[in-house]
Amino acid sequence: MKTPDALRDKLRGQWRNGDTRRRRLLGEDPWPSTLPIGKPAPALMAKDVATVRAHIERWRRVRVGEVRWEAVSYRSLAGAVELPVSWVLHSIEEWVEAMADAEIRREYRLLSGVIAAVDPRFHPLIVRQRQHLLTHGAEETIRACTVAARLTPGCAAGRPLRALSIAGCDSKFFERHRPLLTRLLELRFGDAVAHQGLESFLGALDEGEHWLLIAPLVPGLLPFEQLRLRSSELRRSPLPGSHLLLIENERSLYQLPPLAGTVAVLGAGRNLTWLQAAWLDDRTLAYWGDLDTWGLSMLAMARLQRPHLKTLLMDAATFSALAPEHAVVEPVKADPSPPAGLDAQEQALYRDLYEREKGRLEQEFVPIELVHRAANRWHSGSLPLRLDAADPHHLC
Repeated sequence: MKTPDALRDKLRGQWRNGDTRRRRLLGEDPWPSTLPIGKPAPALMAKDVATVRAHIERWRRVRVGEVRWEAVSYRSLAGAVELPVSWVLHSIEEWVEAMADAEIRREYRLLSGVIAAVDPRFHPLIVRQRQHLLTHGAEETIRACTVAARLTPGCAAGRPLRALSIAGCDSKFFERHRPLLTRLLELRFGDAVAHQGLESFLGALDEGEHWLLIAPLVPGLLPFEQLRLRSSELRRSPLPGSHLLLIENERSLYQLPPLAGTVAVLGAGRNLTWLQAAWLDDRTLAYWGDLDTWGLSMLAMARLQRPHLKTLLMDAATFSALAPEHAVVEPVKADPSPPAGLDAQEQALYRDLYEREKGRLEQEFVPIELVHRAANRWHSGSLPLRLDAADPHHLC
């Protein structure tokens, strides 16, 4: 037999489940909803009637929903006893109230207000991924939905995003709400948004583009040992060589080995739309970044531009081998759900890293010998390097 508090905990768990919350709030699940309470075992009724009486009294005090009772006979009792057998909730309001949780009531009021005010196409996303709402509030979330409903491909016409004045948004609006706006636009226009990147899709000036570090990994490919190019220039101007190695962090240049016909592009971060350049079609590409949720998110962005791009040392085996000594806390994690662009194993790794207390392995802590081995195997077209914790060569 279950107490009211036990079933309230179950209801709170339903609320915290994004899919259940979405189905309930958007009317996909039918009402009423019935929760079985259960009946006392005959042994308990025979030996501890006081406990059963307390159980009955707790359910008599429940004022939310409908507690259904049933006359049940036991051999140990002279007559039947009225017992609570199920708790029936007839509406969303009763479901929320039955949880007896002030924070959930507040969340429900916020979600209800947003749902009433925004395009129905956006409802599932807002309800399922409510963190933006809890962080930025209802007014800002409603404005983000209003802006997303008015944006169209190429509408920026070469202006920076901060210069777009839509629904009263300020110059920092796109910066604050970029992840939500991107997902909302994906609901309207599909994968084109992710493939092109927000600025490219809207036809906006990419003010965020920065100078990328270009480093040939053997002499003779370029007349410089290193140079810097803007991403827009890199998109227009082919680099020499047959192989291109994309590195998340500039400071990992010293870890790279000499590789014939190979140029490294370092420090791109999330600025990856230049990977759409046609001259990359005949290059062999690889990506190496930090092993954390943001590193895998950037890998996913690169993979959406270049589906055949390979990875170096961004797998579960690498993390398992090096984490005991080198894993650290990721200060701010990316989205709880793995982004599009990761394969099944990478998605599983993403979820694992998100849940870990120390779910970050920075590139600088990967031994140089291991980086050299992985890069050379990629360059030669060999199978991906697989690490084993027992491998005597996996550590410095």
